[in-house]
Amino acid sequence: MAKHVFRCVDCASEFPAEVPRWRCGCGAPLDVDVKEIFPRAELSKRRPNLWRYRESLPIQDDGSIVSLDEGMTPLVPVPLAGREVHCKLDFLFPTGSFKDRGATLLISKVREWGIREVLGDSSGNAAAAIAAYAGRAGIDCDMYVPEDTSPAKCAQISAYGARLVKIPGPRQATTDAAMEAAASRFYASHFWNCWFNHGTKTWAFEVWEQLGQRAPDAVAVPAGHGSMLIGAHKGFGELLAAGYIGRMPRIFAVQAARCAPLHEIWKGSLNAIPEIEIRPTLAEGISITKPIRWKQMVAAVRETGGEVLAVEDEALPPLLRAFARRGILMEPTSAVPFAGVEALVREKKLGARETVVVPVTGHGLKAADKLEKLFGKNG
Repeated sequence: MAKHVFRCVDCASEFPAEVPRWRCGCGAPLDVDVKEIFPRAELSKRRPNLWRYRESLPIQDDGSIVSLDEGMTPLVPVPLAGREVHCKLDFLFPTGSFKDRGATLLISKVREWGIREVLGDSSGNAAAAIAAYAGRAGIDCDMYVPEDTSPAKCAQISAYGARLVKIPGPRQATTDAAMEAAASRFYASHFWNCWFNHGTKTWAFEVWEQLGQRAPDAVAVPAGHGSMLIGAHKGFGELLAAGYIGRMPRIFAVQAARCAPLHEIWKGSLNAIPEIEIRPTLAEGISITKPIRWKQMVAAVRETGGEVLAVEDEALPPLLRAFARRGILMEPTSAVPFAGVEALVREKKLGARETVVVPVTGHGLKAADKLEKLFGKNG
């Protein structure tokens, strides 16, 4: 495999990727460009997991790979807003969320670096994924989570062997506490470490395969720290660069209106993250006030002709119920992009014949307590 180089997304400084590092000296996040692409003619001979795209995944040594045979989740058509939408069922991963895509890459890189202790922070799904893959690799893990993280997610994280540290206050307080603790062990953050996004890009590769090796017209994704959004841009971008597709799909980033800094940046054409008043939201998984990769997120939307939307919490329960009645039990955060699609259809921003793909990012069983309150005993 080719060697890779870290590049700062702000100052463009470069560093060897063989040396553990999670941010630039200027304080900005790092990225790694991947020029290699998997051979499309060979895919039919490979196992149906995300490592089938091995050439596009920046891990040097096959022996470093930490995997649970994850990937190739179903793509299912479901009626929504008077049209058909393709749902990418990424809640059907080993830990119940799409974050396994990123965790398998991140922990594989950590193992390749020879690191034996890590810490991370998350509202729940990334914590569970990183804890699970760290456990599989035999890597010691501390995981910081907001104090109000659902009991089901906390139990899952602990079950994988991670030491759970609950932090009171807003989501940002959890990140602040984790970064302070990172002085003593490697910070395996899913939003600071670019390896995670090279894992999430595989959902774009899979969608391309499942649509007969073509790109959809549009994708709508939930946007918090942006791992699904940046992953979509990377994945479809690499397919475009290889000549495997002729155009990029429009990428729509959807936030909860009660915590929507990216939407504020978008509509105000701002050059910095604004201070926002955060309000409690059902979409706890994307309740992020300061997404550190916001520039990459905005660029992904702008370059593809998409848009950043914000939807109200009141739009989520009807969608959760409607999808559950069709066999798809998702956590509240997962309903956000579907609410975005409804808004886009109302505003006539999606053509009736356009192929639209939306990922279902997390399983409803992770938020059973919230769903019980929303639906009641009779659903």
